[in-house]
Amino acid sequence: MASAYDDFAETYSEMFRDSLRDRPLDRAILNAFAEVARTAGDGRVADVGCGPGHITAYLRDLGLTAFGVDASPTMIELARRTCPGLRFDVGSMAALEIADGTLGGVLSRWSIIHTPPPEVPAILKEFRRVLAPGGHLLICFSATDGPAPPTQVFDHTVAPAHRWWPDHLAGLLRDCGLTEVARLVREPEPTDKRQFQEVQLLARLPSPA
Repeated sequence: MASAYDDFAETYSEMFRDSLRDRPLDRAILNAFAEVARTAGDGRVADVGCGPGHITAYLRDLGLTAFGVDASPTMIELARRTCPGLRFDVGSMAALEIADGTLGGVLSRWSIIHTPPPEVPAILKEFRRVLAPGGHLLICFSATDGPAPPTQVFDHTVAPAHRWWPDHLAGLLRDCGLTEVARLVREPEPTDKRQFQEVQLLARLPSPA
């Protein structure tokens, strides 16, 4: 998978570097995520599956201490070149080189879509592991058309990907101790290539009583 994105890195960067410009709802939930994430742990936020780093830079511009992680070395090289001064590391979502319970937030923006569904619960537990009490996870994905089946495969430019029924993924978050705070469901535009709903779930790791 990393090698597929290595080959696509430059094209991907050109396609998505201005992706937030015409998406006020996406900007709004990222702004809300930034506000709540800076109050927990050491205030740092990991952009997991950061690609060329444009969203990491947006989080930085919101005042966060943000850094990016991606499995594609070429994506990381591109991010370092285009976003100087920010930290970017090659790494795996399933084994983050981050200490337990330290981060104020984790952003997973369409980074789980290529992961086989049986492997996703372990990744969600890894996200939970690095969050400090009171920290937040914002996870973004494409939705299925109905509750059954809970996941569906779709063709993606880089590699086959998976859509999720939102309630099913929210249940997996609950299973690993994260509480859903908010859910943004965006309907596709008539001109969008894929006519899928886009879902952004904001979840919180509760603080000890």
